[in-house]
Amino acid sequence: MKILFITDLYPVKTDEISTPKTLFNFVKDWENFGHSIDIIKPNFILNSFVRKKPFYKTGKYENILNLNYWMPFIGNIKKKFNNLNEYDLIIAHMPSGILFADKLGRPFVAGIHNSDIEVLTKPIYKFYFGRRLKKALDNSKAIACRSDVLKDKLLKLYPEYKEKTFTAPSGINLEIINNNINFEINEPLKIITCAKFIKRKNIDKVIQACKNLNKVELTVIGDGKLRHKLEQIDKNVIFTGWLKPEEVYKKLRESDVFILPSKNETFGMVYLEAMASGCITVCRKNDGIAGIIKNNENGFLIEADSQKIRELILYIKNADTQNIKNLKMNSINTIKNYTNEKCSQNYINQILKFCND
Repeated sequence: MKILFITDLYPVKTDEISTPKTLFNFVKDWENFGHSIDIIKPNFILNSFVRKKPFYKTGKYENILNLNYWMPFIGNIKKKFNNLNEYDLIIAHMPSGILFADKLGRPFVAGIHNSDIEVLTKPIYKFYFGRRLKKALDNSKAIACRSDVLKDKLLKLYPEYKEKTFTAPSGINLEIINNNINFEINEPLKIITCAKFIKRKNIDKVIQACKNLNKVELTVIGDGKLRHKLEQIDKNVIFTGWLKPEEVYKKLRESDVFILPSKNETFGMVYLEAMASGCITVCRKNDGIAGIIKNNENGFLIEADSQKIRELILYIKNADTQNIKNLKMNSINTIKNYTNEKCSQNYINQILKFCND
């Protein structure tokens, strides 16, 4: 198939640190499956500066067409493209991508992230962008939610989309799955977290939970404007700053427990990476990959509350070896169903099922 992929969540250059590569990975896998893909990156200029994202001039960068807008998509976009009929399928992700696709007047699949839910619900966006996004979703051929949690949120808002909505999670590289798991708990218990230091990640709750716990060591990977404040909570915490991916995987493999009670995650690749590395993985209830992690089966779901996190740490610390082994084995068995290739193939298969109906 020839696919037109439209999103602002796509790296123009592969070395961009601030742009997630989850959608990039889908595209690369689809190309490996034999599909031909062109990218349109509609970029709302003000949004780039506010979020401090890399800025590129309007133009073509290999198979990526970067289009900058001061006001999102005013005027007739469709007349700028005379080759739309050559595409078998249009896939659009993020609000700007979906709004762009809707103006092209062709059938398209809408990919839903947490940003879309915010546009549909928050008053600051809802009046103008929310109404336009709702209209675009009405016009979409199918809706691909990036997690079970987001699917539930969307269908709670608009149950009428149930028949055309499915889940399209991301996967991990098969090579990072740890097939030599250590089922013994370290002493001290090694806990790790990894994120950008912003409020909604709730890293402060993890640090507070670990503070003064006997034989517990916490490592925090990442950086951001809250770093100094976080460092003041507990001087015993190990802060590494940002690390290269292979260094992160090494740290994860050396750890016992990964905890990130983050709020409003679209998905959260780091949870899958932690599971693949052999960590007992903990995420916030009803968020991120909560549909993949089953509480006390292949990981734990918890509120972003330092006392509850502390109680869970002590529970894990005192768990018997068989319980720990079951958790880790279930985690690894789960993650083997979430490789890049399997998730990318599932996404395309779902699209074809809906678009051929």
